[in-house]
Amino acid sequence: MYLVPLAWIYVTLMMAVAEATNDNGTVLGAILTFVLYGLLPVGLVLYFMGTPARKRARIQADAEADAANTASQAASNPPDTRGKAATDAVAPVRKEP
Repeated sequence: MYLVPLAWIYVTLMMAVAEATNDNGTVLGAILTFVLYGLLPVGLVLYFMGTPARKRARIQADAEADAANTASQAASNPPDTRGKAATDAVAPVRKEP
């Protein structure tokens, strides 16, 4: 999966070396060539390629947090074992017709 980005970084590194060692080239031009042709595009491509994995990890973390929250609520609120039906604490108020 990372073979093409690594190859592109190598190509841009060689372009930067050629820029720096050329008679008309400069080190600043080599750095800009490497950053603008190599690091920036490869970084964007890898970021976009990693989006589905980050989404799956976020959904998995949310599911684990929900499971832990449900387990902690079940442990802190034991079920009613008195044998009576549960009722509301406050009776509902009906409006007069």
